[in-house]
Amino acid sequence: MSAESPSTEPVVVAELPPFVVARAQVAAVAPLSPNYVRVTFAGEELREFATPGAVFDLRIKLIFPPASGVLPHITVEDGWYQGWVALPEEERGSMRTYSIRDIRVVDGETEIDVEFVLHLQPGLTGPASTWASQARVGQELVIAGPRRDRDWGGIEFAPGVAPAVVLAGDETAAPAIARIIEDSPTLRGVAFIEVPSADDVLPIAAPAGFSVRWIARGDGEAHGTLLIPAVLDYLGTETEADLEIRDVETEDLLWETPVFSGLGEEIAAPAGADGSVADGSAHDAPAESRYFWIAGESGVVTTLRRHLVKDLGIDRKQVAFMGYWRKGVAMRG
Repeated sequence: MSAESPSTEPVVVAELPPFVVARAQVAAVAPLSPNYVRVTFAGEELREFATPGAVFDLRIKLIFPPASGVLPHITVEDGWYQGWVALPEEERGSMRTYSIRDIRVVDGETEIDVEFVLHLQPGLTGPASTWASQARVGQELVIAGPRRDRDWGGIEFAPGVAPAVVLAGDETAAPAIARIIEDSPTLRGVAFIEVPSADDVLPIAAPAGFSVRWIARGDGEAHGTLLIPAVLDYLGTETEADLEIRDVETEDLLWETPVFSGLGEEIAAPAGADGSVADGSAHDAPAESRYFWIAGESGVVTTLRRHLVKDLGIDRKQVAFMGYWRKGVAMRG
């Protein structure tokens, strides 16, 4: 009796989903300033999470525990988000969107830093701010994001072949701006970051040829009243003496990128939108050739959009405008 011949059929290995839904532990908590705290997450389930060096403004999801303190159990087989939504409200906790400030692989273990803005004033705080203000080593969250070297979307920074970029945002956009700068060694241009106070200015490792300009808002100043004039002055445009910051009348936050308009219009992507920036002088580049990335309070973003697109005639294919939060509504963290 002869032995069976070995099979020549190829072995099919089930492809892992492009995302990771990880239970992560707090490894460190570092207060950075009066309004920022950095929380470092680690854990075995983060081993294949995201791609160091190619994070930019990647959006990830954080799921905070409900009142019971018990994190929800989420499976990925039938879609993790749908599974989370299907849970009873009292069990699923709260989900918020954040960006990665830093990601490292140390001795094969992945560590992720997330910087939280501590909006603790009445009417502005939310579950993320509350959690971050009380975070302790050993606590757990659920973090959802891309698997390493896989794409799940969530990166809007796409300057294409623009010779220079202008990044602008408030304190909620600062971590994403910092990550964009540090993941772009050939970046040319300028970033404007408006923060509550001078004590909230944080270090960013910017490449030569890129300028980071921090703007301390101070007590009594509304979001954007200093940021918008600073951006327009840089572009050689005067701002009205009594600047009116207006939001669009919609329940949704403004979200318009080179390939998508939250106002309902599709926009063609610029050629070469791969995160690289062409060589050239940032200050000599005309405004219409630059790439603009603007994020923060929705009314501020809307107002800047109006000035850049309508007043200055900047091509919408060269802009990404993202309303991260809206005045009068509990902030995203």
